[in-house]
Amino acid sequence: MRPTPPLAAGGRTVANLLSATEWMLPSPASQVHTISVLPSQSPTPRHELAFSNLTTSLGNGGVKGVEAGSHRFHVVRDDLLHPLANGNKARKLDALLPLLRRRGATDIVTCGGCQSAHAAAVAVHCAEWGIRSHILLRGEQLDVPTGYNLISLMFGNVTYASRSLYAQRDEMLYEHATRVAGSNGTVMWADDIIGEDLVVDEDTTYGNCSRRVMIVKEGAGTVQALLGVMRLVDYLSGTTLFEQDEKVHIVVDSGTGTTAVGLALGAVCLGLQWRVTAVMLADTLERYRQQEKSLVSDFEKLYPGLFHRMVENDTHGSLVQWVNRSSPRRFGKVLDGEIAMCRQVAQQTGVLLDPMYTLAAWEQAVDLCRRDSEAKVVMIHTGGTLGLFGLAQRYPPQFTADEQS
Repeated sequence: MRPTPPLAAGGRTVANLLSATEWMLPSPASQVHTISVLPSQSPTPRHELAFSNLTTSLGNGGVKGVEAGSHRFHVVRDDLLHPLANGNKARKLDALLPLLRRRGATDIVTCGGCQSAHAAAVAVHCAEWGIRSHILLRGEQLDVPTGYNLISLMFGNVTYASRSLYAQRDEMLYEHATRVAGSNGTVMWADDIIGEDLVVDEDTTYGNCSRRVMIVKEGAGTVQALLGVMRLVDYLSGTTLFEQDEKVHIVVDSGTGTTAVGLALGAVCLGLQWRVTAVMLADTLERYRQQEKSLVSDFEKLYPGLFHRMVENDTHGSLVQWVNRSSPRRFGKVLDGEIAMCRQVAQQTGVLLDPMYTLAAWEQAVDLCRRDSEAKVVMIHTGGTLGLFGLAQRYPPQFTADEQS
């Protein structure tokens, strides 16, 4: 039995909010796989542990027997949400994209790195929803387009931006959106229209020649993006995987930090005693805490009364426990050992990780389940696996080395 969410003024709950929201994804459901962790039978410096996927029937949570002495954790397979645009990128667009279309968006402008999963997700889902996408990618066009770069090229209108131009993202996005809108069109920032009572008749909008161009910032780190992640928490809390008042530890890798904040905010608003640990991969602790504070503040302004602050323990006044990657590395550089670990996990469990992001969450989940046998550890697989194509193009020796078991 799931806990009762806290009541806001007038008896409103986050469940009411989620039920009244228009969604991009037809369902919040995601497969959950159970992974066992054991000492390797033939340990090496690279492979001290062995993994096994205990899930016997996809989608219903059935698992095989567990070997004595093993630990286990769960993986929410959001990487399987969509064949091309999945993971937390799809979750963040889940409530945002329908809102922008309802506001009359004919075009969406956004940006990202050359292999940006966010840019590719915007391009794919905009195409599915009948909206033109315009993608600004940092750097130079690849000689051989592959991975998310290829997906962006196929589904969206791509323009490459120099690194000096990209350094001024807001100015770059606005100038490009203005060119797309033309003399008769309008340009709006997605952040500015969230919460406004501005409903535009789609037949009128799409029937005339004027364009309504919406700008979505890099990573879609908006309040509306939080709702899709909160929808996932609501779904998970209603499954048979979790019992009321059970100690649950959610682990996620973090670029902008929006997904981690959405998970923690969803747990608090739904009255769940869940802890969220986010592995910081793209910024400093101070910047992540600033982002969390900004998102929570914006959420409270937009949906007053839904958020009830919880009592903090060791998170220093934060909803999210922000941690560094367990294995030190330089972000943006792929190491041989990380590729080897991703290959091992893929071969032993059927779960494909990328060495930049999801491997960090996997390592954190493994560490937590081995240290805390009382907690149910759950890793959110944020997708990003198509990025492997770009990494393999950039670092061919690491991917072509023949490693014998």
